[in-house]
Amino acid sequence: MVEISAKLVKELRGKTGAGMMDCKKALVESEGDVEKAMEWLRKRGITKADKQLSKTTAEGLVGSYIHTGGRLGVLVELNCQTDFVARNEAFLQLVKDIAMQIAACPGVEYVRVEDIPAEIVAKEKEIEAGKDDLSSKPEAVRAKIVDGRIDKRLKELSLSDQAYIKDQSITVEELVKKNIANLGENIRIRRFVRFVMGEGIDKEESDFAAEVAAQTGAKS
Repeated sequence: MVEISAKLVKELRGKTGAGMMDCKKALVESEGDVEKAMEWLRKRGITKADKQLSKTTAEGLVGSYIHTGGRLGVLVELNCQTDFVARNEAFLQLVKDIAMQIAACPGVEYVRVEDIPAEIVAKEKEIEAGKDDLSSKPEAVRAKIVDGRIDKRLKELSLSDQAYIKDQSITVEELVKKNIANLGENIRIRRFVRFVMGEGIDKEESDFAAEVAAQTGAKS
């Protein structure tokens, strides 16, 4: 894999105005080619979207998704800047898609990695650090492995980091940014709640994630 320097990331950021992490990802995907990285960002609407991210989102909608048979339900609050955009068909569709995404991701508990409480992160680190396969490794190596595993685990809990069920080449975060670019307003997933029929009662569980993905025709 091509080594991506901080200087190269800064150069791409200066040309596009995109966030540092988006620039780094674009360069990794483009093997360090700045022009291809710029194209990668443009295709995902990220260069336009990042200019909107600091704007206040006080309008929006609470949307819902009820899975077939009424055994699984989701409520999600999606915010935007104006009531005009909140009534836009593209925004309404985005609310539906995100609600369905949440239904298909039973392991997701937070909107973003940064929303995960510090005590949860600390507990996950404790679990990983205590695993038997790390006991014989040097401390520095062990710490690096734990950090990598924690990063992966936290992303598993984050809705924004999930592959979009209708197009797994992009994440939910990239889906939102594409809509920001198209609608010209900042959009933010604020919160969500998932209801599962009989949750907490001992019973045979169905694979809701697989069922929802099958109904939406998710790409492999």
